[in-house]
Amino acid sequence: MKNNKPDAALVWKQLEDDLTPQLRLNLGDRVVYAHLLRHSRLAGNTQLRFSIRRLALDAHVSHTSARQAVRRLIAKGALRLIERTPAAGHLVEVRLPNEIPVVPGGTVTTGPALRSSPASLELVNFLQSPARREAIHARDRGLCFYCLTRLTPTARCLDHVLPAARGGTNSYRNLVSCCVECNERKGLTAAEDFLRSLCRQRRLTSAELDARLRALDALAAGELRPILGSPAVVIRNQGES
Repeated sequence: MKNNKPDAALVWKQLEDDLTPQLRLNLGDRVVYAHLLRHSRLAGNTQLRFSIRRLALDAHVSHTSARQAVRRLIAKGALRLIERTPAAGHLVEVRLPNEIPVVPGGTVTTGPALRSSPASLELVNFLQSPARREAIHARDRGLCFYCLTRLTPTARCLDHVLPAARGGTNSYRNLVSCCVECNERKGLTAAEDFLRSLCRQRRLTSAELDARLRALDALAAGELRPILGSPAVVIRNQGES
């Protein structure tokens, strides 16, 4: 897909002056985003296909850093995941800095629009009220997102997939229903590494681990949307292809 090439100098200024502080991009995020931007929008294309292995080599970052940066960029709206397969890798739409929805001054959209417009959900702080927190629990169907334990209202919490200390937001893309044990044990560990540790401890089967890793990608891509103001319905079942 071809598109007019943007002004590279302006794009870099917007990246450094506006996007990085607004989205709290760390160095790894900036390196990966700049690399993808260079090989997509600055080359006249809106979409780009890549493998994490190739991206890590070309951007001179570790495999883990590349994968985590891609997930964070998807969660923050800098990338839109179109397709992901083991054979073909990721196909993403790379957004320019001025195309990424950012909440100015922390303003949150409220009212009926939240129920009718998926885009408006991107502006919502889901830790801000009991109703919003309950929407996340309902989306996850009463199960711990990590170990799949059945939760009760008195023994559950919300967990930041990307910890707040590492720039994680209160978006529905970064919050999951969680048992207290998993919340305490995960800490600052990357979500995918924590899931693998649960599998090694035989708390998840190999099939469940694969499903949880797919659910992580679906969550970051905005495919697991909670519903506000009406009975919560999962837009896409977690982990299903």
